[in-house]
Amino acid sequence: MEVLKVASQSNPNSVAGAIAGALEQDGVVEIHAIGAGAVNQTVKAIAIARRLVETEDDPPLRVVPGFTELSIQGEARTGLRFLVER
Repeated sequence: MEVLKVASQSNPNSVAGAIAGALEQDGVVEIHAIGAGAVNQTVKAIAIARRLVETEDDPPLRVVPGFTELSIQGEARTGLRFLVER
């Protein structure tokens, strides 16, 4: 399973393309975001990715949000984790 890390400066269209590619390859992708700006870009990217991968015959994407503990420069941080599945 591929893990994508999204920052507040990330381009939602680029992240959406990465999500779509990971879904085509593995059927599931995990996305990590720390901070309000990064979460905002992540949610926008998931919405764009839905348009890229969903068809009328497919069931909708399943998105499971949750928390994750990450280490950034040796400091423990809490972030949001989005598990996106076909």
